[in-house]
Parts: sequence; structure tokens; C-alpha cells
Amino acid sequence: MTEPVSPTHELIDTWADDPRGPVALHLRQKLRSVEDTGEGPPPVIFPPTYADVGYNIDPLSDGTKVATIDSVGAQANRMEPLFKTPPLSALVPQIDVVLGNGKSVSVLDAGHRLGDALVRSTALRSEAQAAFASLQRGNAEPIARLAPTSLVFGAWDSRGEGAKLPRIIQSVIRAWDVDVLKRSAQYNPPLDYSALDVFDAEDKAKAEGNTKSPLAQRGFVHVPASDQPGGIVARGGVWRDVTINLIALRRLEGDRIDALRRYILGLCLVAAAEPLDGFLRVGCLLTPDPASHGAWVVVDRQGVRSPVALTSREALDYAAARAKTFGVAEARTVSFDKEAAKADLADGTADGKKASKKTKAVAG
Repeated sequence: MTEPVSPTHELIDTWADDPRGPVALHLRQKLRSVEDTGEGPPPVIFPPTYADVGYNIDPLSDGTKVATIDSVGAQANRMEPLFKTPPLSALVPQIDVVLGNGKSVSVLDAGHRLGDALVRSTALRSEAQAAFASLQRGNAEPIARLAPTSLVFGAWDSRGEGAKLPRIIQSVIRAWDVDVLKRSAQYNPPLDYSALDVFDAEDKAKAEGNTKSPLAQRGFVHVPASDQPGGIVARGGVWRDVTINLIALRRLEGDRIDALRRYILGLCLVAAAEPLDGFLRVGCLLTPDPASHGAWVVVDRQGVRSPVALTSREALDYAAARAKTFGVAEARTVSFDKEAAKADLADGTADGKKASKKTKAVAG
């Protein structure tokens, strides 16, 4: 492979501007558990569990099992809050919602971003609606002014104009060739509460081993927990794939197209290159594998991959320069409006009833 190119600001600009330019930037990065000593068997790591599914493990046609360690949505929700703290905080508008109980929450923590119920429950509602309406007319700049990370990580105004913003950047972590483990545990109370007449021996006998029993749930009797998810062993390693979709980026339109696209690309580069906190959950603390040199590549229209020496420092320098050109709105504080939230809920309930009646009419 050729030597990686250190991208200049001018070269990065072409990725945003040139309609015949590359289609994507991609990073494949090998991750390693902090418990991996490099000797002996691979360590046990714990994927997320999902309702009615448990671990999300897919078998391939050759029998290989692939486990989701962090989904695209989860990765986006880890990357977006990076923009709350310096120096990244200077790159995007900082909007906090005061809840009225002495607490506040950043819009950057809202999972649905500009389409979130939190936004609709504040004075931002009309601005967000106007921005989505503008997007429907082909102008993404109002969204970039109000909530640019909605362009970076995607958003869906499902309760309003119906506008959809595809993710420009996506990241996912998977473990390959996995074996699934089970674990069991036993809770033993420190004393026999029935002997102290807290309840009788008959109640104790009925409750022990029954996890649905109030006595078991409150910790008064012995409770076994068997055949529970016990983590996985990834014989094929754990890998993170990060992709910046330059075609989706270049489809953004606005009054100042070049400034808009370059600004959003800068945010994408920062989000992608900034080191993540590897504590995904208990039993899953991951870092990049220093023995595996994950490298960025730029992928052209013919599929040719050319290495790029993109560092977090270079990404931040570019993003800061392009943010200055585009202009970042000042920080704002808005209040949570309980009545607006109730009204939004009522609107949603009414829409649901209308849809239900329409469905029944069609079915009849």
C-alpha cells in the first residue's frame, strides 16, 4: 500500500465540493479488551442485551457467528455528546433546556436530535419545524444553524414535516467468530427471616426460587439465577468500522453550499477521529489495539482505496477553520414547557386515533 497522504485543508475541501470526488472515507480499527494480555485465550466481553433477544448474534452461511458490540445508533449517541466539551463545544451551537427542577439537559443528549420530543416541548419547536420545512424545499442551512449534528448523525421529523436526514457518518462495533457463554449465580440472604416471624415457613417455601415473588424481589429468600448471558469470546477479534458518506454530504443544499458542506464535513471528521471513551458497559472496556495500525482510506468512484493520515488534531484544525467561515450560533438556554409537551402528546394521540380509524375503514 502506498504511503498515507497527510490531507491539507484544500484537499479536504475537494472531498466536500467536487461532484466527481471520492464516495467515502473509511476506517477499520481493531479494538482490544483491557483484559487482553496477549497470552492465553481471548478475554470474555459483554455485548448489549436487547428485549426478547438477548445478545444480538447473527450466524453467517459458513457458521461464523457475529455479535453486535455497539450499534450504529449507540455509537452516534456516544459521539454526539463529545461536542458538549471544549474544544469541540466551540464548533456547534450549545443549547440547554432548563427543566425547572434545578436541572438542565443539552439538546446534544436528545436521541432523536432536532426531531426529539424534548425540542418540541420548548420554544425551539417552531424553529425546528421551520428548519425541517426548509429542508423539504432543498435548503439544509437552517438546520445547520440550529442543530448541525442532526445533519452529521441523522434525524427524522416523523411527527412533523416527515423530513429524513440520512446519517453522513456511521460507526458500528462487531465481534467476529464468537462463542457464547452462560453464567449462574445464587443470592443467599444473611439470615432466615421466617425464623424471626417476618413471614412464615410456608411463605418462605413458596417464594424461594421464584424470582417473581415479592419476597425474592426484595431479597428476603434464596434466589438462584441460572443460565444467564455470560458474555462472549471473540476468536475473530473486535472491529470498529467508521464510514463518512461523502455522497450524502454533497447532497446537502443551501444558500452557501460550499461553506455548508465544508462545515458539516469538518464536524464529521472530528466526530470520527476523536478518541472515544471505550467503557461501553460493565464487562466491555475496549481500546484501540496498538499492534494493529487502523488507517483511514479515501474510496474513489472506482473503488480504489488510498490511505490518508488523518489525526484528531488535523480534523479539529480543519473543523475550527470551516466553522469560523460558516459561523456558529451563540449558546442559548430555553425552558421546558410542560403544556407544550402535553399538547404534543395530545396531537400524537389524535393522529394515532385518526390513523387507526382510517385503517379500520379501509379494512372494512
